[in-house]
Amino acid sequence: MSVLLPPKPAWHQLIKSGCRVLVGGNASVPHALIQDLIDNSVGFTDIEMVHMLALGDTRWAKEEHRQLFKVNTFFIGGEEVRRAVDEGRADYTPCFLSEISSLFSDGTLPLDAVLVNVSPPDEYGYCSLGASVDICMSAVRHADIVVAQINPSMPRTSGHSYIHINEITACIEADEPLVEVPPPPIDTITERIGQYVAMLVEDGSTLQFGIGKIPSATLKYLKHHKDLGIHSEMLTDSIIEVIESGAITNRKKTFHPGKIVTSFAIGTQRLYDYIDNNPHIEFYPASYVNKPTNIAKNEKMVAINSALEVDLTGQVVADSLGYDFYSGIGGQVDFVTGASISKGGKPIIALPSTAQNETVSRIKPCITEGAGVVTSRGNVHYIVTEYGVASLRGKSIRERALELIRVAHPKFRSQLLEEVRKHYWVPHYQEKYPTDIAELGAIQLQKLVIQGETFYLRPLNPADERRLQEFFYSHTKETLRLRYNHDPKQMSREKSCNLVSVDQRTDAALCIVRQEGSRITIHAVGRFYYNPGDNSCEAAFVTRENQQGKGMAKLLLARLIDIAKQRKLRRMLAYVRAENKPMIAIFEQAGFKRMFSDDPGEVELELKLEESE
Repeated sequence: MSVLLPPKPAWHQLIKSGCRVLVGGNASVPHALIQDLIDNSVGFTDIEMVHMLALGDTRWAKEEHRQLFKVNTFFIGGEEVRRAVDEGRADYTPCFLSEISSLFSDGTLPLDAVLVNVSPPDEYGYCSLGASVDICMSAVRHADIVVAQINPSMPRTSGHSYIHINEITACIEADEPLVEVPPPPIDTITERIGQYVAMLVEDGSTLQFGIGKIPSATLKYLKHHKDLGIHSEMLTDSIIEVIESGAITNRKKTFHPGKIVTSFAIGTQRLYDYIDNNPHIEFYPASYVNKPTNIAKNEKMVAINSALEVDLTGQVVADSLGYDFYSGIGGQVDFVTGASISKGGKPIIALPSTAQNETVSRIKPCITEGAGVVTSRGNVHYIVTEYGVASLRGKSIRERALELIRVAHPKFRSQLLEEVRKHYWVPHYQEKYPTDIAELGAIQLQKLVIQGETFYLRPLNPADERRLQEFFYSHTKETLRLRYNHDPKQMSREKSCNLVSVDQRTDAALCIVRQEGSRITIHAVGRFYYNPGDNSCEAAFVTRENQQGKGMAKLLLARLIDIAKQRKLRRMLAYVRAENKPMIAIFEQAGFKRMFSDDPGEVELELKLEESE
């Protein structure tokens, strides 16, 4: 049984012209309170309305109220707020979400009043901030006046979400459903991005994600993972199905184990019902949830955020389109920082490779004039597009540029390489841009489990120059002699560049790699060279000594044969030293037949592809 509300004064009598008022945001904007203020606004001017993302009818930002309200937002969203910012009638204040609360507590932005949307008080007199604790709790603690909309539709959430009725200066009762934001439809491009991001997530990881297509697509592909946890500034509907699949247990979390930790929720009524009185989901202020050192207390913390564009050094633009401010810093830097210092953590920036119907590349030689860097090049570990995963941590500018060109849209890769060559970010001999192997399908990365170890099969690409060099120098003299028919002493950067810069549309080069965080090691390479004279190809492969006998060469050869067949090549040839019996056996097991050779020290083998179908 709830307590009776004590009499409160007419709240708008407490407001004065020129005061600063924080408005509860996200899905919990107290719309009835704001309309009440507008209805009783005679004599008021220049009230500064401060808020985060505000969903629903942001009527206070309309042109007709420009004398009554001055808008100051930490995150641009909604048609009216965005228009007001674009027209110079509203201010955008960039700030890390973790630090916004300190602006109120240290007097940088002292609050005269705060307008919040809360649940009715329980039998002990406690109201819940419900779906939007974020910066509201700090505002309640530091504002002179606390005005509440007592809303029976507000869910009661666990954690640090409660304020007592005696802390409320004035209130009105208004039953008002929270703003609903349904999950967006997932298109083909987003689906691919989600698959790539999901590959980076290990069992037992703790996740942070935002709203939109990419988080929804990623969560879709995490349903078969085990013991995932959630520590995220926000929750959406997409989380429910992953919880129900059993993939999210929070058992392996090293900070708040057993609990989902969040700051606010945006979704449909299904989500708001799900968080209502749910003891497994705890809401805390953003100053706590987004504090990088708290985030880092979660081992294997994976932060998944998006961007508007990324330059070829790894600088991330997330709040502006050129000179036009579009959104806000939000919690991206907080979680990128926290994940980067987490043990086994992975900060990920995921975005489509293009915009405006594939007419504009989001991967750019340099950031657009007027745009601002939200996340620095030093913070970024992974950039993911629908064309793959670019691993940037510990990479030079040259390596970063090549990695990012590889995940750019194919029609922009040549142009991007040409641009960075002008600035000598890549050497003069780097002439070819990365190409995909169409026959591998949309996802150019295949996870392999070989004798209990996880590897990945993918095309060799120009960013592998140093990795191939390391691979070469790992071989014994005997391996080199058997592979190259002599004992090569050196693998120069230029020669390595030539070997990894493959036009995969004619030739084909695959590698099997192990990826531990941002460290990538090549363990096997297989390739064929196309001979247009008779529509044939010549195949070869080499495996790191400590991986020989595990089937990597057999697997690579099978993939190469499949690619050659799809390209309708007539035959595949191989030339092997006679004493290299293990390699000869692999070819023969794949159906190759020995041919006559004038050289007794070399075995020539042939696979007739047209007959082998």
